[in-house]
Amino acid sequence: MKSWEMITVAGLVASALTFSTVQVGADTYSPGIDRREDRQQNRIYQGVDSGQITPKEFRRLENEQARIRAAEARMKADGRYTRWERYRTQQMLDRSSRHIYWAKHNQRGGAPWGYRTGRR
Repeated sequence: MKSWEMITVAGLVASALTFSTVQVGADTYSPGIDRREDRQQNRIYQGVDSGQITPKEFRRLENEQARIRAAEARMKADGRYTRWERYRTQQMLDRSSRHIYWAKHNQRGGAPWGYRTGRR
């Protein structure tokens, strides 16, 4: 009887650990935000490659993207990514998207030669 009880307890502990691991992963899951960050990064590279974004604008936009990623990592650090935190991240991405648009359409333009990202 003792071996049966040990097997039952071990099974319950294993399933509790499995469910707690799944729960932590589910709370920080953000595929829509990750896709949006990737698209914004590609827009920046495309603007540099086409000569629409200057080196200074590129550095500024890259720093902004890094700040957003760092803020998102801090928000997820506790194992939860709440609705308010997702909303705040979306606000930061909205603002960044406007900055990318302005940089690409401000008629300053970067030199399309000698300053390429190497991405196409």
